[in-house]
Amino acid sequence: MRRISFLPLTGFLLLIVFSTFVAAEGSKAGRIEALARATALDAETARLSDGLWDLSETALKETESAELLAATLEDAGFEVERGVAGMPTAFVASWGQGRPIVGVLAEYDALPGVGNAAVPERAKREDGLTSGQGCGHNLFGAASVVGAIAIKETLQSEKLAGTIRLYGTPAEETVIGKVYMAREGLFDDLDAAIDWHPGTTTATRNQPGRAMNSFTVEFFGQAAHGARDPWNGRSALDAVELMNYGVNLMREHIEPSTRIHYVIPDGGDAPNVVPEYAKVWYYVRDVDRDRVQHYYDRILKIADGAALATETTHQVTLLTGVNECLLLRPLQEAVQANLELVGGPRFSSREQEFAHRLQRNLEIEELGFVGTVEPLADQPKPLEGGSSDVCDVSHIVPEIGFRVTTAASGIPWHSWAATACHGTSAGIKGAQVASKVIALTGIDLLTDEALLEAAQAEFRDKTAGRPYRSPIPADQAPPLPEK
Repeated sequence: MRRISFLPLTGFLLLIVFSTFVAAEGSKAGRIEALARATALDAETARLSDGLWDLSETALKETESAELLAATLEDAGFEVERGVAGMPTAFVASWGQGRPIVGVLAEYDALPGVGNAAVPERAKREDGLTSGQGCGHNLFGAASVVGAIAIKETLQSEKLAGTIRLYGTPAEETVIGKVYMAREGLFDDLDAAIDWHPGTTTATRNQPGRAMNSFTVEFFGQAAHGARDPWNGRSALDAVELMNYGVNLMREHIEPSTRIHYVIPDGGDAPNVVPEYAKVWYYVRDVDRDRVQHYYDRILKIADGAALATETTHQVTLLTGVNECLLLRPLQEAVQANLELVGGPRFSSREQEFAHRLQRNLEIEELGFVGTVEPLADQPKPLEGGSSDVCDVSHIVPEIGFRVTTAASGIPWHSWAATACHGTSAGIKGAQVASKVIALTGIDLLTDEALLEAAQAEFRDKTAGRPYRSPIPADQAPPLPEK
C-alpha cells in the first residue's frame, strides 16, 4: 500500500533554507552538520513513515514496526537492546560514550478502527486492515529515528563527546510503554530527552496535559437462567451498570478540569444467562497526580458499593498511571528557536487541495494545511487534550516536546481523516521538519553546557528534589495482549 505522493521540496528551496541557516549560525559546533545530516536522510524518513503506516500495528502488538526501526538503527551503527521492561516491542538503541547522555523518544503504535486509504474521503484500505495511524505515530517513530541517526553521524564526524539514545516506546495509545520503562529505571541516567508529535499546527509544547489513571474493575457473580430461575443469579453486569450510574451521578460534583470516561469490554454472553462476569475499563484524568488520586479513590468506593448492592465480588487492576508534563523554559526556548530556523512544512498546491477536499467532506472550514510556526507564549496555554506517558519522562529528567503540522486543520484527531493525512507526502513533510529540529536540539543539548545546566536547574526547582515514583505496583507485569 502506497501513500499519495505530491511534489517534493525543490533543491532551490533547500538551498534557500541552508543559506539562511549558515548565515544565522556561523560556525556553532555541529549544528550545520546536524541539519545537513538530517536533510540527507529525508528519503529515509519517508521510507520509515510509509513502512509504519502500512503496518499500523496496535499497542503492544507492534512486532514488525519495532523491528523495522530497531534494525534501521542497528544498520546505522547503534547497539540495540530489544524487549526491555518486559515488553517485546520496546527497545533501546545507543551510540557514543560518556556524558551528556541525550534520549530521543519514538512511538509507533496505531489505533484500532480508524484505518483508511490515503485519500480525502472515507475509504477502506486495499489490504482490509482496520487499524490506522490516526495519531501519526508512523511519522513520530520515523522522524525520531532519523533525528537520532543524524545526531550520531554529527557526533562521529565532528568528534564530539556524548551519548545518543533512541528509546522505542510502544503502546502510547494505551499509556503503557514509557510508564513501565520508567519504572525499570531506563531513563534515570539521561541528562535530557526530546520528543515530538504530529499535529494540525507547528509549535513548542506549552501546556502540560492531564495526569491519568487507567484501570479495570471486574465483577464476579453467579450465573442462572434469565427466565427459569433468575432469583438464583447474581449479575456482574448489574454491578457494572450500578457502578457506572454512581460515577455518572458523581459528575455533578467534580472539578471542570476532570475527565472521566469508560467502556464495557465484557458485559455477558447471552440475554438469557445472568452474567456471572463483567468488566468495565475507566480513564480518570485531571491536572495532576493528587487530583487524579482523589477521584480514583472516590470511584473505588462506588465500585465497593456496587458490589455490595448486587451481592457480587470485584477486583480492581490499575493498568497504568501517568503524570502531567513539566514545562522547562530553557528547553522550550531552544526548541522554539530551532523550529523557527527550520521553518514549518512547505506544502504544495496539490497537498493543499487534498486538505481542502478532506475538510469539505467533513463539512469543516477549509483552511488546508497550516505550515506556519506558532510563537511561544510567555505563559503556558490553558489545559487541553488528553494524557501521555511522555510526561512521566519529564518527571525523571529535563524533557522537551514539540509538534509539527502533519494533518489538515480542524480535522478530528484519532480518526480516519488523520490516518489518511498521515499516509501522504504532506504528513511526511512534517516528519522531515521534525527530524531536523530533533537533530539540532540534540546537538544543542550535547554541546551547549549553559543550556543543559539551565534546564537541569529549573528541573530541580520544579521537582523540589522529589524522586520519581511510579504509580504502578513494582511487581505488576505490563498488560501484554493474549496471543
